[in-house]
Amino acid sequence: MKRGIRILAWALALLVVAGLGFFFFVLPAQVEAAMNGVLHPPPYAASDKARALHGTIEVADLHADPLLWGRDLTERGTRGQVDIPRLSEGNVALQVFSVVTKSPHNLNIEENDDDSDDITLLALGQRWPPRTWFSLKERALYQAARLHDMAARSDNKFVLIKSRDDLVRFLERRKAEPNIVAGLLAIEGAHVLEGDPANVDVMFDAGYRMMSAAHFFDTEMGGSAHGMEKGGLTEKGRDMIRRMEEKKMIVDIAHASPVQIDDVLALATRPIVVSHTGVKGTCDNRRNLSDDQLRAVAKNGGLVGIGFWETAICGTDAAAIAKAQRHTADVIGIDHLALGSDFDGAVATPFDATGLVQVTDAMIAQGFTDEEIGKAMGGNQIRFLLENLPD
Repeated sequence: MKRGIRILAWALALLVVAGLGFFFFVLPAQVEAAMNGVLHPPPYAASDKARALHGTIEVADLHADPLLWGRDLTERGTRGQVDIPRLSEGNVALQVFSVVTKSPHNLNIEENDDDSDDITLLALGQRWPPRTWFSLKERALYQAARLHDMAARSDNKFVLIKSRDDLVRFLERRKAEPNIVAGLLAIEGAHVLEGDPANVDVMFDAGYRMMSAAHFFDTEMGGSAHGMEKGGLTEKGRDMIRRMEEKKMIVDIAHASPVQIDDVLALATRPIVVSHTGVKGTCDNRRNLSDDQLRAVAKNGGLVGIGFWETAICGTDAAAIAKAQRHTADVIGIDHLALGSDFDGAVATPFDATGLVQVTDAMIAQGFTDEEIGKAMGGNQIRFLLENLPD
C-alpha cells in the first residue's frame, strides 16, 4: 500500500514538473509563433530595380514589439518577424523597439477596459523577474535593460541610440559598415508611469525616447481610440506631455482617441509621430486616421508611420501598404510619410524584416520616384530624429 502511494506521489510530481516545463519553456514560444505570423515566408521576390534601389537607401521603421516575446534579438530567430540579423539583411539602419506592458483580454479595436491583463501570464511564462509581475513600470525597465544587454553583447553590430550625437556617430560608422543596426526605445501606453507623470524622468533615464499616452485602453494620462470613454488628455496627461517635451522625448499618438489627438496637437510645441497606423482613405475603421487628422499631423511637422498588418491596410501584401502610402503622400506630402510596421505586435504581416524590399518594389509600382521612396523608407525618419532627439 505504502509503495503504491509512493509511486502515485512520484507520478504526480512528474506530471507537475512536466506541466511547469511546458508552461515555462514551450508554451511562450508557441504563443508567439501563433500571434506573430508571416503570411509569405522568405526568400522574397522583387524586381532588379527595387533591389538596386533598396540597397542604396537607409531604411528606418518607427514601430516593432519583439522585446515582449523573450527572444535574444542578437540571434536570427526561427519565429516572429524581426531580430537584428533579419533587420541587417533587410537593410534596416534603424528600428524603433516599442515595449508593451499591459494588454486586456479579448483585445479589439472598438472597446476595451483596463480590468484584465494578458501580459502577466506572459511575464510569468517567460520567467521575467518577480518585480515585473505586478508592476507596469518595472516591466518597462526590464525590457529596456534587456535591449541594453543585447547591444552590449552584439560586438558593436547593434547600437542603442539615445541622442542626436549617438545617431550622427552611428550614421557615419554605417558608411563603412553597412550591416550594422541602430535601435531606439519607445513605450506603448503611459500606464507604465503608474499614475505619476514624474516617472517620465525614470523612463528617460532608462533610455526611452518616445511614448504614447494610451495603447488599447484609457489611461490616467489620456483616452484610447479603443477605450471605454475615449476621452482626451487628463491634467496628468498634460503634465506628462510637458515633461516629455522638456526632455525632448517624442510624443506618439498611435492608438490615441480623436479627442486626445486634438488635445496633444493643441498642446505640443514640438513635432509628434504616429508610429504605426493605417488611413481611412484606404481602410476605414476606428484604428486608422482620417484625412483631416493626417493634415493636422503634417501641420505640426510630424510623421505618419504606415503599418503592415491587415487592420491597418485592408490587405495582406506590399501592394496594400503602398496603396496606403500613396494616399497619405497625396494628402499631406512625401515629407511626412514613414514606415510603422508593427512587426511582432501580435499581428500577421506579409513578410518578415528581410522582405522590406517588397515595399520598395510596391512603391515603384505606385509611381513614387527614387527620391520619394528614399524619404518614406527611412530618410524622413532619420531626419526627424536628428532634428528632435536630445543632444
